[in-house]
Parts: sequence; C-alpha cells; structure tokens
Amino acid sequence: MEIPSPITFSVIRAETQLVAPAKPTPRELKPLSDIDNQEGLKFHVPTIFFYENSPSMGGKDPVMVIREAMAKALVYYYPFAGRLVEGSDRKLMVDCTGEGVLFIEADADITIEHLGDAIQPPCPCLEELLYDVPGSGGILGCPVLLIQVTRLRCGGFVLALRFNHTMCDSHGLVLFLNAVPDMAKGIDSPSPPPIWQRELMNAREPPRITYMHHEFEELYDTKSTLELIDGIHTVHRSFFFGPKEITALKTRISRTHGPCTTYEALAACVWRCRTVAFGLHPDELVRFSSTVNGRGKPGLQLPSGYYGNVFAYPAVPAKAGELCENPLGFAVRLVKKGKPEMIGEYLKSMAAMMVMKGRCLYTAKGLFIISDNSWVGFQDVDFGWGKPLYGGIAKAVFLISFFMRYRNSKGEEGIVVPVCLPLPVMERFEEEVKRMIGEEADEVV
Repeated sequence: MEIPSPITFSVIRAETQLVAPAKPTPRELKPLSDIDNQEGLKFHVPTIFFYENSPSMGGKDPVMVIREAMAKALVYYYPFAGRLVEGSDRKLMVDCTGEGVLFIEADADITIEHLGDAIQPPCPCLEELLYDVPGSGGILGCPVLLIQVTRLRCGGFVLALRFNHTMCDSHGLVLFLNAVPDMAKGIDSPSPPPIWQRELMNAREPPRITYMHHEFEELYDTKSTLELIDGIHTVHRSFFFGPKEITALKTRISRTHGPCTTYEALAACVWRCRTVAFGLHPDELVRFSSTVNGRGKPGLQLPSGYYGNVFAYPAVPAKAGELCENPLGFAVRLVKKGKPEMIGEYLKSMAAMMVMKGRCLYTAKGLFIISDNSWVGFQDVDFGWGKPLYGGIAKAVFLISFFMRYRNSKGEEGIVVPVCLPLPVMERFEEEVKRMIGEEADEVV
C-alpha cells in the first residue's frame, strides 16, 4: 500500500476571538443529564467540513457569514456559549455565562484540488486547520466549542470544529450547525427549536439497573496483550467500503449466515479483522460495542429539538479464538446480539448505573467501539456554498472507529472508516480486510 505524501502548506491565523450570542441570554445553571455525565464522554471530538467555491454566493466571505450567523444561533443554543462547572456529587452543569465559543479566522495557500485525499479522515493537516488554542481543551471552565474557518486560495473553505462530548452527541451538534445557515438566511428561529430538558435522560427515581452492562464490567485476566499497547505509538488510516466491497462482504456472510444490514456486515468485518491483527491468545476476552441511538425509539419521549446525548454502547463479549476462527457470519451474529431490543429501557438502566456506581468509566480492556455517524447528517450541512465534499469526524481514536458517508474520487458512494492502530497491527489489519473482501482494494489510504 502506498502512503500519500504529507501535504505542506501555510496557514495564517487571525487572533482567536470569542463569539458571543448576538442578544442577551439568560444567566442560569443548567444541569446535564445522567447520560451526559458519563466519565467516558469527558473529551473533545474534532469534526471537519470541506467546501468548494460557489459562484452563487457572489464572493461572500465564509468567515463573516458563519461568524455572524453563529452569534445569532447562539441566542437559541446559548448553553454552548457557557462554561461547564461541577455541582454536588461531581454532576456537571452549564454556567450560562454568555462568554461565547472560540472562533479562529484563517487563510491557507492551498486549493481544494491540492488537498486531494486529505479531505477524508484521517486528515493529515488537522493541526493546521483546527488550531488547539492553549488552555482550551479542558472539560471544566473551558469553551464548549472551538471553531476554525479557513479560506482556501480557490475560494473554497474548511470549517473545523471541536465539541465537548458531554454537551451533545453528533446528532445534537448537527442540529446546531444547521441552525447557523438558517440564521444566515434570515429565518427568525431554528427549526426544530432547540430543547434542553436534560432531565428527560436522567435515571428514574429510585434508579433501577435492569440490564447487564458488559461495557462497564471489570476484567481480571492479567494475560491481556491489549494492555501492553501504548496509544502514543499508533498510526491513523482510513478504509473505504463502496458498493463492490460491501457486496463482497455480504456474499461472504451469506454462505454461513442469513441476510444482514450494511452496518452489521461492516462492523463485523472491522471488529474481526482488528482482533485477528492483534494476534491475541484464543482465550482472551474481547468485547464489541455499537453505539445505539435512542431518538424516536419506544420508551423515550424526546422532542425533535433535543440536542443532548441520547445513545448507549452496549457491549457483547467473545473469546478472541472463537471470533477469529469462525466464519464472518459468527461476528455478524454477535453484532446483532449486542443491540438491545428496548434501547429506551437500556438507556434508563445505564443512567441508573451512572447514579448508583459513581459515573463509572467503561472498561477499556479488550473493548472496541464503532460509532455509526453515517446517518446523522454531517454530509448535508450547507452554509450556502453547497454540501461538503466531506463532513464528519476528523479521525479515529484507539478504542473507537467511526462510520461516515463519503464519495470517493471515482464518484462511488460508500462508507469511510478511520482506524487507529500500532503500525505492525495496522499492516496486518489491512491485509485481513483485503482478504475479507476478496481483492486487492486500492481504496485504503
């Protein structure tokens, strides 16, 4: 596999500024939900959007358009302009100070065409396009959002954004981002109207744990190979699965298993190939989690404008040997087994666990999570310049890969999957993926 050459270009940034709501907003404390308050959500998520020049915009400056419209959107999403603080029992609350979100105006001496494959994750130039402002990356007392809009030489631009995951999930972020062009068009208020009401995702009173939550179980096997992995010595690559690759996987699965969805086929493939690549002892326990969204599901009565976290990541365990030695259909069955039938009840049980067991962190040992973001609408966020060439999560982390929609250079629609692994493991992973789809895929970057 040929690794693309690093892209070099210069970025000139203006002084970082705070964009506050365009009008006065309430000064109040707003508690987050018990689902928001998980230790596992206390991190910032980078996202990135690449836009071509659009003659229909008549030379308008994307920096000015987005900055002004964002200030108007923050009037309605004013908690994003506040700062997180801790209340009793370490429960997070938003102090709605109205201070604003961090905003960076920048210019780069490069065109969309020259960026090439860098417009999909893992973006090799992320540090240039999303400057990590010193002191901005904490959870408490720091801006909830960091945005950089970078003009390109061709008239296109890049919007890169980092959000505090305790405040919202991907769907909630897209609701906010879509409110920005609404404001730019002069629409009076966002549709749907933003809804806070985080108590809707709190545990019942009294709290009751009604499910097994394997993702939080302690594992005491001291022979784990995965514990020896140092996340610092990892590499990032992404894998594109278009119609040809997805059909090849489903054909392979159908030999030993019935029909399955595209997500189930891809998730089973990535998990199994990753486990094979690590070369684990056959008796070592591994676990797979799919993020499952609760919006619109039975047991939860959530308004369409609710922008808090509404997902769980139920885990299914397996021995590495069983996963690696059985046909791919075995992994598909496990992926299906990991989806609770009543996600609303599962989320209430998970909220109870956060309350009763002190906002525990998922057990990282042997765990791999796939978050399917292909459906949330990143690819439809349009600030007036049309839909992005790519919009979505900017990179994977060691424990988590993401599924995002993407159109490759051949014009094929598919799913791009960023992966983060140690280099020797990554090379074995790539070979195993090629074996699974039965061909020498050339869409690995």
